[in-house]
Amino acid sequence: MSTDITLYGDRFWISPYVYSCFVALREKELAFDVSEIALDKKEQHHPEYRDRTITAKVPALRHGDFWLAESSAIIEYLEEAFPAPKHRALLPTGVRERARARQIISWLRSDLLVLREERPTTTMFYQRASRPLSEAGQTAADKLLRAANLLIAEGATALFGGFSIADADLAFMLQRLALNGHPVPDKVRAFVNAQWARPSVRAFVERVRPAYEHY
Repeated sequence: MSTDITLYGDRFWISPYVYSCFVALREKELAFDVSEIALDKKEQHHPEYRDRTITAKVPALRHGDFWLAESSAIIEYLEEAFPAPKHRALLPTGVRERARARQIISWLRSDLLVLREERPTTTMFYQRASRPLSEAGQTAADKLLRAANLLIAEGATALFGGFSIADADLAFMLQRLALNGHPVPDKVRAFVNAQWARPSVRAFVERVRPAYEHY
């Protein structure tokens, strides 16, 4: 398929940031191509890709002759370039709810580093973790679950009544624990399971992945 939009992502399909943009595009029901960048072979540093993305990172989005990197920027761009009601909104409509969603999205990208290191996304899509969390890792897990408990209403399958990209991002982070057998409160697990069942998310989760090569 040849479209006006291309999403550039890692070839192992394990990046939470590529995931976020992929889900956003699917939720917007936009036709798009995907192009895999071999980070293990440093393809992101090839001049043609590096200079167009400016930061030489994945994900990157090409829309016509416009290139953009950084997942948060891509999500905001898609929200403005393809607005509701023609396309599904990625953020809540209320000013305070939108601010809260942006807080969650930003927090998940800037905190919980120890948890991301000890429960990397390879443990979600390739081989499960074999070591228990360190003390610091458990502290990070407790912090994530405390925040999730505050954010997720009892019986809710979305944070703001209807889908937002913050739901998908939070569910992804929580799956670092759930998929690796860590105890997760029932209401949090129900939220995660509902988000993981969305067609947009399943399309990412069920991608055929090559054998993983560490990089």
